[in-house]
Amino acid sequence: MKKVIIIGSGLGGLSTALRLSNKGYDITVLEKHSTPGGRLNTIEQDGFRFDMGPSFMSMTYEFDDLFKSAGVENPLIMKELDPIYQVFFEGREKPFRIFKDLNKLESEFVGIEDNLAEKLEKYLNKGGEFFHDTEEQVVKSNYKNKLNYILKLSKVPKKHLPYLYRSMWKELENTFDSEEVRVIFSLVAFFLGSTPFRTPSIYSLLNYTELKHNGYWSVNNGMYTIVREIVKILESRNVKFEFNTEIVRVGNNNGKVAQMIDQNGNSWEADIFISNSDAAAFRGKVLNRSEYNEKKLDDMHWTLAPFTIYLGVNGKLDNLIHHNYFLGDNFREYANSIFTTSVSPKKPYYYVNASSRSDDSCAPEGCENIFILCPVPDLRFKKNWSDKEEFADKIIKDLSSRVSFNISENIITRKILAPDDWEGMLNLYRGSGLGLAHDLNQVGAFRPKNKDEKFSNLYYVGASTTPGTGLPMVVISSKLVTERIENDFRTIQ
Repeated sequence: MKKVIIIGSGLGGLSTALRLSNKGYDITVLEKHSTPGGRLNTIEQDGFRFDMGPSFMSMTYEFDDLFKSAGVENPLIMKELDPIYQVFFEGREKPFRIFKDLNKLESEFVGIEDNLAEKLEKYLNKGGEFFHDTEEQVVKSNYKNKLNYILKLSKVPKKHLPYLYRSMWKELENTFDSEEVRVIFSLVAFFLGSTPFRTPSIYSLLNYTELKHNGYWSVNNGMYTIVREIVKILESRNVKFEFNTEIVRVGNNNGKVAQMIDQNGNSWEADIFISNSDAAAFRGKVLNRSEYNEKKLDDMHWTLAPFTIYLGVNGKLDNLIHHNYFLGDNFREYANSIFTTSVSPKKPYYYVNASSRSDDSCAPEGCENIFILCPVPDLRFKKNWSDKEEFADKIIKDLSSRVSFNISENIITRKILAPDDWEGMLNLYRGSGLGLAHDLNQVGAFRPKNKDEKFSNLYYVGASTTPGTGLPMVVISSKLVTERIENDFRTIQ
């Protein structure tokens, strides 16, 4: 029986453990913290429950495939969101509600964007064609090398080539007339931790997945239910968890890893090691690879850092739904400066999740749980977050004025996590929320590989390796690394 050690119990590590759990492996999961989950975690405080990180999902069928691969039915109960979100623009009292029904959506933009349904249908169909023409051979494929990746790309229909050389914003400019519509459908770039001016237009396929393909879904009893259900299955299969254990260096090796060493000097031995840590930073900080030293890591393009606020509020905020975006009136200027500013934004753009609007178990009766996420520069640019309380106050004040409710006077509980907190908690490089960005030179075979370049028995899983960030991509990542391990070791099924 091959012994496997998985470093980190984020969704990538847990999904890989689940896929391997019925294939005859002896699995141990090492976790830095006292609970599993990584970014996919929960905060419980004073009777309120918050999703710590991800608060919705798309491509839910990837979870069906995950559980099926482990020989079990999908235990998750999911609810599709409709409207999927709403967007507040500064100076406009009424938000735009975003529906999957394009006729209902068009009615939100009467007098602002003529023939929106027709334009959007054409735009989404283009994104859908690209999605389905690349999903199997590019997104869901392992690559032997960069040449193999380029050969696979060459099989993608040539009609998609313009997507590679335009920004998402340019694609939107070519399709829609109003600034409001362009801004709203560029928000998916922020899901990738980037901006539409820096994101290739190929990622307009995300508009297709949100509006036409699968939509957005919440999970009954919170997103952490995903972790609980996977852990429950793993424990029933004798998968071992060792908490409060952080791997800090590699031990003896001779072409393959023989052991990893934790913060207490304990040695962990296995036949196969899988790291769910950031794939680039792990190579630099734990393996001490010169090609991933601090300077070279800093020169890479990283996603924005999260600044998060968790509020338990007395009273009901009827203007909010499950997902809400609050934007200013200077989108282009804001997007172009947010990556490299060294000070907290004066007029921040932010996302608000109020899961208590659709799940009463998140908050005491008559209360709301408010999770605010504001993308901010990572620690390369803004190193000092001693102003985090003042910055949080500014966001809360702005939100209060825009939903006509004095949040500050009704706060029951409050917790703030700045980029330095996220870096310390989860080893996120420079506090970057989603790891390496998805530039064309940082995707596919140009992303840190899911198999180590030097050690034949060390693998990687998660948002920072292939295929990329987002819950469904991480689940696909677990499938790819499992295929890689199975092909390498040919374990008897």
